[in-house]
Amino acid sequence: MKANTPAERLVNGIIKENPTFVLVLGMCPTLAVTTSAINGIGMGLTTTVVLAMSNLMISLLRKFIPDGVRMPAFIVVVASFVTIVQMLLQGFIPSLYSALGIYIPFLYDALGIYIPLIVVNCIILGRAEAYASKNPPIPSLFDGIGMGLGFTLSITCIGAVRELLGAGQLFGQQILPLAADGKMGYEPITIFILAPGAFFVLAMLAALQNKFKIGAAKRRIDPSEGCNCCSGCDSCSNTMCKGGKQA
Repeated sequence: MKANTPAERLVNGIIKENPTFVLVLGMCPTLAVTTSAINGIGMGLTTTVVLAMSNLMISLLRKFIPDGVRMPAFIVVVASFVTIVQMLLQGFIPSLYSALGIYIPFLYDALGIYIPLIVVNCIILGRAEAYASKNPPIPSLFDGIGMGLGFTLSITCIGAVRELLGAGQLFGQQILPLAADGKMGYEPITIFILAPGAFFVLAMLAALQNKFKIGAAKRRIDPSEGCNCCSGCDSCSNTMCKGGKQA
């Protein structure tokens, strides 16, 4: 798989450089909005759109932006797309836009302060600086999509675990029957829908991912790349290849 193919950029963002579990970026929305799976999907997809369009635009303008004003220019581009997305959400999906207002209701009635904060989200600015400003438009677009999907998957998983343990629900539907009228039922673990629960779930999921990664590394297996462990020696110890080629 070549380094800048669309498929490689998608795999990189979702698995190899997952912004939440591997790079540990964007912790503010990750910890704040993941009280439910649906909130995670909403925030993740919003960020994905901004990431993809910002990467594409910054890549197209990379030869015209002077180094001295690079970061201010990136912020202007990102802020423009965030404003567009915010207005579209307000106009066409007001229920999603208002879903996260419970966190800071006196400031915004919305994905509240979190949509405007996408402007300075370190995932978006980090990809603009590290990738989009140095690479062609199409790979940059798919890099943004891959990173956005990786972020969406991560915070949706965190939200789903917190919602299930903290309320017995999943995507707003009651999954675990609650105790009522003397009947046995699930007792929600309230801490998981509070701030500390976000840290607990993030730590658990990150530890699980690291366990699988470490196990694969010990077996010298990278599922996304196949075998590239040697340059062609017949004595290669990897059972997946023979003489530097896959068996």
